[in-house]
Amino acid sequence: MSEKMERKGNKIDVDRIDLEKEREKVSDMPGLIAFPHTVGGAVIRPEDTGKIKGRSLAAMREQTSRQMKQLYKQAQLLAEQAQEIQKRAEVSERIYTSHMNFEPLIGHTYYLYERKDGTDLLSMVAPDEWGRSQPFSRFLARVKLLSDHTWEVSEEQEEQ
Repeated sequence: MSEKMERKGNKIDVDRIDLEKEREKVSDMPGLIAFPHTVGGAVIRPEDTGKIKGRSLAAMREQTSRQMKQLYKQAQLLAEQAQEIQKRAEVSERIYTSHMNFEPLIGHTYYLYERKDGTDLLSMVAPDEWGRSQPFSRFLARVKLLSDHTWEVSEEQEEQ
């Protein structure tokens, strides 16, 4: 093959080759270069950073939106629980200022009535147990004494 080159006049002048320039074309670590270093190497394409950032931004927004919805639901639940505690405190205060001829026991159910004169009364007698003579103007609520001495309302008469 070298004879054919010589015949065509394509001689390689080794003295004219710049070895420093040729060293720049070779990598010590070919696995770290941004392009394939062999003919059969994998095709390496530069990443579209705008596309990557766009996907990342969309994923971040979706995740934070989901977390915000979860926090909103938790806040709603806490607000409902706070309202329930407030209502129990108001009912408890009304019961403790009412007239009662007995000491209520924890875990027992009692009935709160409003008298004709506007005062409240706590009774052990349910509204359907009075018979025809109802001595009170209206039934207010069925309540149960809890261990923290607040009252849970299990049935409440609508305000009239």
